[in-house]
Amino acid sequence: MWREKMKKENDQIKAYMGEDTVFKGSLNFDGTVRIDGKFEGQVFTNDTLIIGATGHLIAEISAGTIICMGRIEGTMMASKKVEIHANSRVIGNIKSPALYVELGGVLDGTCDMSGKETKITPLVKPEEKEKKVSSEPTKG
Repeated sequence: MWREKMKKENDQIKAYMGEDTVFKGSLNFDGTVRIDGKFEGQVFTNDTLIIGATGHLIAEISAGTIICMGRIEGTMMASKKVEIHANSRVIGNIKSPALYVELGGVLDGTCDMSGKETKITPLVKPEEKEKKVSSEPTKG
């Protein structure tokens, strides 16, 4: 009985990036993909992206559902929902009609749940922010 249940769950995941995997680039897919390694780039899907406990994404993500159990740095746009589970960390901006943050999960950024068509602001790297501040003229 439990083997059938496990087989059914594994059939749902179309692709898997293991813990020791490092990938840079663009990822487009249908179905459910789980990432437990390091990914840097862009992700585009209308389906589900799962970031496992050891997963670390530095990416611009556009998906139907985003489930984070690891770490994400970047912008996320979800058409259905975003889930941030315990012991996970999200640094960046989220646009989604639904957001679930489990106790112990961290969101360091903004979340737009208005449903209005607005452009999401990309995450500014700290060194870029410092350059902008230091280049502004001082008033005296």
